[in-house]
Amino acid sequence: MIDHYPYSNELLDHKRLSGDPQADDFIRQVFSDSVKKQQLQQWMAAHSDAAQLKLLAIAFPGFAFIEKATELPSWAQPRLMKAGAIFYARHSEIIMSLLGLLSLPYCYNAANGAMVLYLSELIRKQTTKRLYDTAVFVWEVMGPDAFSSYGNAYEEILKVRIMHAAVRYYTLQSGQWDDTWGLPINQEDMAGTNLSFSLIVIRGLRMLGYSVSQEEQAAFMHIWAVVGYFSGLDEDLIPENSKRAQQLDTIIKQRQFSVSAHGQELTHSLTDHILSVNKSKATANDILGLMRYLLGKEIADMLAIEAPELPAYKLTLIKTLNLLKSFKPQGDPKQNYRTAYATFKTKNPELVKRN
Repeated sequence: MIDHYPYSNELLDHKRLSGDPQADDFIRQVFSDSVKKQQLQQWMAAHSDAAQLKLLAIAFPGFAFIEKATELPSWAQPRLMKAGAIFYARHSEIIMSLLGLLSLPYCYNAANGAMVLYLSELIRKQTTKRLYDTAVFVWEVMGPDAFSSYGNAYEEILKVRIMHAAVRYYTLQSGQWDDTWGLPINQEDMAGTNLSFSLIVIRGLRMLGYSVSQEEQAAFMHIWAVVGYFSGLDEDLIPENSKRAQQLDTIIKQRQFSVSAHGQELTHSLTDHILSVNKSKATANDILGLMRYLLGKEIADMLAIEAPELPAYKLTLIKTLNLLKSFKPQGDPKQNYRTAYATFKTKNPELVKRN
């Protein structure tokens, strides 16, 4: 973690033109050979387990980011990572809901960065599958043993890192990309996405009435910092504490958030999906009203999320119930995680089969 104070427009202008040089070089080399390309595709499609990483390193020797894919950075604190995983296990259900209600639409408001998702058409045309893949990634990297020698986190993150490099490659080859948007999936956008899955989730939990201590926030932010590191995020864009994370979020928002037709369309695909799978008693207006509350009126308007404001009595009830949940006995974190993940899978049986 290299502290860059303050985060400046000059720094972030530079980061917009930077992708992930190690992974980008790997993709260029592999994609120039049809046999190697097929070999990589087979590895990407294989079920994750600890042995798969060794197979990749043997098949493609000489790439440091693959050979060091299980080496924690010097600043990583296993104790904090464990505490972050325990925090996730305790709040996994609501955290997963917040990814759809808050984190993803928050990202879609970064107009230039969201253009990658729009051009790929995957979110718009395979919304359920893509959102499921994102959810599974979060479940896998947040598991209590995810970063152990037998965990799946290292491989899951490496797969996403390679996939991002492939998306960068294809997007630049497509002829549809405008260089004024920066590089596809650039460092600034990667930093913003990491914050939306960490800092913004904590913000959402507190807005919903959950009691989150500074220690719990630091632990959850830390495990996402480690995920960011393994994803190829530059260390000077991995904030060393929550205050720095808020500063980085503020400047990225000032620089990148704007109204865009594609941001609105991505959000519309997301809300259509959320409403189609809703099995609760909450109405469409309740769900969209909650999104507006979490995102704030300005961002919700920019994304064209239209719904009446959530009535104050409903918001008060939600906050009160959630505050009470914060004081319930925690139980066994591993069991909490396993039970919640199994429940998630039972709600998506067709997608589980396909994976």
